[in-house]
Amino acid sequence: MDFAGKTAVVTGGASGLGRATVEYFVEKGANALVIDLNDDLGAELVAAHDGKVAYKKTNVADESEVTAAIEYAKEQFGSVDIAVNCAGIGTPQKVLDREGNRNPLAYFQKIIAVNLVGTYNVLSHAAEAMQANEPNADGERGVIINTASVAAYEGQIGQAAYSASKGGVVGLTLPVARELARSGIRVMTIAPGFIHTPLFDGLPEAAVESLKEQVVFPKRLGQPAEYAKLAAHIVENAYLNGETIRMDAAARMAPK
Repeated sequence: MDFAGKTAVVTGGASGLGRATVEYFVEKGANALVIDLNDDLGAELVAAHDGKVAYKKTNVADESEVTAAIEYAKEQFGSVDIAVNCAGIGTPQKVLDREGNRNPLAYFQKIIAVNLVGTYNVLSHAAEAMQANEPNADGERGVIINTASVAAYEGQIGQAAYSASKGGVVGLTLPVARELARSGIRVMTIAPGFIHTPLFDGLPEAAVESLKEQVVFPKRLGQPAEYAKLAAHIVENAYLNGETIRMDAAARMAPK
């Protein structure tokens, strides 16, 4: 799919992976609706890309709010052609605390609600809108890109909820791609490794260095711009469908 004149809806688009994706897609000729909960950063992106970027405060796990966001994208730009799910949370918590007592179920439910239910909520709304688009020469009407994590495969201690949510995103990729093929919509997932998003800024230097040691090559943290470039390649390469791509420089996470 060519970016020129297309509209991308990007969740978590005000910072980190989502922000890099918005900026790169706009550079390549697309319009973008930023879905996020950070009004200040959302307004900043809108101001920096006059007329090419819109912002809608949205909880991805809320069905009515996502309905409103997709409608807003169509009002602002005329269509929804691309959806990129970057919104996610992942504060670690063990199943049992130090005293051996189980931690509350509410934590697990919150992670699943945002990372997995939120992803499904946005992709289903986006697919509903995309099926009305005019197909291109390949019969393509839309592209959906989800974000999993290498934790879907090698979750660390304390990542039970996060790993389960991201494993769910990996698991839905192929069946949804098979279903939406009839509508000319491709579905892909990216599983990033250690990417230097704002979440890393609060970590001690020793912790960051420990993570780098798990990376094979190049021995550094990944950059959000590298995620954005992979997302753009997925959009442009019509033969990518129904698969999860690890973007991790061959890293394999240790148990802790």
